[in-house]
Amino acid sequence: MIYVVRHGQTELNKEGRLQGRQGLQLNEFGIEQAKSLRESLTDIKFDWVYSSPQGRAIQTAEIATGMKAIIDNRIDVFDLGEADTLKRSEVKMAGVVPDSSVYRGVEDINGFIKRIFEFMHQLKDAYGTKDVNILLSGHRCTTGCIGAYFEGIPKDGNVLRYSSENGHFKTYKFN
Repeated sequence: MIYVVRHGQTELNKEGRLQGRQGLQLNEFGIEQAKSLRESLTDIKFDWVYSSPQGRAIQTAEIATGMKAIIDNRIDVFDLGEADTLKRSEVKMAGVVPDSSVYRGVEDINGFIKRIFEFMHQLKDAYGTKDVNILLSGHRCTTGCIGAYFEGIPKDGNVLRYSSENGHFKTYKFN
């Protein structure tokens, strides 16, 4: 079973700001969310725990499982470029991502999806036929994209519809 976890709350989440690679650690509420997640997952023995390299995702994974997370850059948060940490309500968007004609350094959405899907293909090749439990700790964008790997990319391209709320998870199985 694949457990796809979105990190707990940070101050940027609380303030309604975009949070990418300049993000913060978990705030007190986010730590409590990770502890609550641990209680929800207490009966699960995880064989593997993977995380984005962002501290908030690592914190969530390690608090929730009590295990050291394996860091994989392919499940890093979407690079928001100059839009990182700006108020969500003030950012000019192009679909579900900041408009790259306004903000420098915004990652290409197709490249983002490709790197997440490549990670998932590798996981499936390694563990798809095995009875294992894997926790993947990430962000709104990564949890949404992992959901799209299993559910398919929506016609409107909005993979965020598959994401979880802070400190929550969804489960999937390889076919």
